[in-house]
Amino acid sequence: MGFLVDLDVVGVDGGDVNRAGTKSMRRLRSSSWSMREMPSRTPRSCSLASSTGLSPLPPEASCATHTLCIVVLVSGISLWAFALLRVIHTEAYVGKPKVKSAAAACGSINSTIQVVEHEEALQTSNALEILSKYDIIVDATDNAPTRYLISDCCVVLGKPLVSGAALGLEGQLTVYNYNGGPCYRCLFPTPPPRTACQSCAEGGVLGVVPGIIGCLQALEAIKIAASVGEPLSGRMLLLDALSGRIRIVKIRGRSMQCEACGENATFTQQQFREFDYEKFTQTPLRVPPLKLNLLPRESRISSKEYSEVIIKKGPHVLVDVRPAHHFKIASLPKSLNIPLSTLEARLPEVSSALKKEEEESGAVSGSSAQLYVVCRRGNDSQRAVQYLHKMGFTSAKDIVGGLESWAHNVDHQFPTY
Repeated sequence: MGFLVDLDVVGVDGGDVNRAGTKSMRRLRSSSWSMREMPSRTPRSCSLASSTGLSPLPPEASCATHTLCIVVLVSGISLWAFALLRVIHTEAYVGKPKVKSAAAACGSINSTIQVVEHEEALQTSNALEILSKYDIIVDATDNAPTRYLISDCCVVLGKPLVSGAALGLEGQLTVYNYNGGPCYRCLFPTPPPRTACQSCAEGGVLGVVPGIIGCLQALEAIKIAASVGEPLSGRMLLLDALSGRIRIVKIRGRSMQCEACGENATFTQQQFREFDYEKFTQTPLRVPPLKLNLLPRESRISSKEYSEVIIKKGPHVLVDVRPAHHFKIASLPKSLNIPLSTLEARLPEVSSALKKEEEESGAVSGSSAQLYVVCRRGNDSQRAVQYLHKMGFTSAKDIVGGLESWAHNVDHQFPTY
């Protein structure tokens, strides 16, 4: 029996990966099935597509029967510290291809793994060819166009789809297109507004949550492969990590009017190849982080340059303009949290902080205190500096790339989210 796991990292979440396309295939073999005798007809393989860091790979590797194939398609190659929150990655692979990290994790569990790497991202031109070779598809992507693409491909090919998602402190899991159950389009015939959908890069995710959902996805795939238990077809598991509650709710059944799997549906392989999922969802498959360029170079400072300011103990005030709940997650030492939305009302605090810094260090340094502004990615900090300049704080500078740049270029142990 075989599993193919296909992780398609189609979005670039904060400090997670850089852009590229890589996929890795590995085969895991074991000689026995510990739960029960396998059915006479066993699936050849299981495929997984993931971008949220959901990690069915270690569980799949540990209980692989006959063959487990893992194909990892990613839009980025470098693992950043952010991904260490997820159960599959280790610190040793920071800065290295994410696919290598996933490969090493499975290899450490099952030493008989064989790896074949491919540099391509999952799309309509290759999805049918890739997924047609396998029997169970597991989707852990975090954007609408890819979810519709994978679901439609599974319908066209007649493959069950184990679908998981995680955002913030919540996760969900269900099985589509299995034993007459609904597909993704049955539940969402019309794509939700783009503003209603957040990726992990935009909304953040606590790494434990995708770890839990990923393990549950592995369990669902194994249940389907072994024909045991009750897979979550027609039902959805909802995880609230903050309260520690798991609920299972009934979801609507297969829609006879569904354009993909409905009674009169005529969605063919050719139509699938020609379908524009980005246009359909009004969402690009790959969304790079927003990078504003509002300030001249002299009004900006790199994270490495700011680290030199700290080392040399230069008199300065660092204002962090992220929301308070972001500031509580992680912050630089001695930074002053003034969310951008409150900056206008709290300008006196900035003036007081600068005056205090000058009084404490001015006698030694003989220079005025500098004002630096930081945020998560270096966008809001530029807006803040623009406003500060208008209000007379002409020496204010923003830190290019924000805290993500600090984590990537200065302190790899700094938490990102």
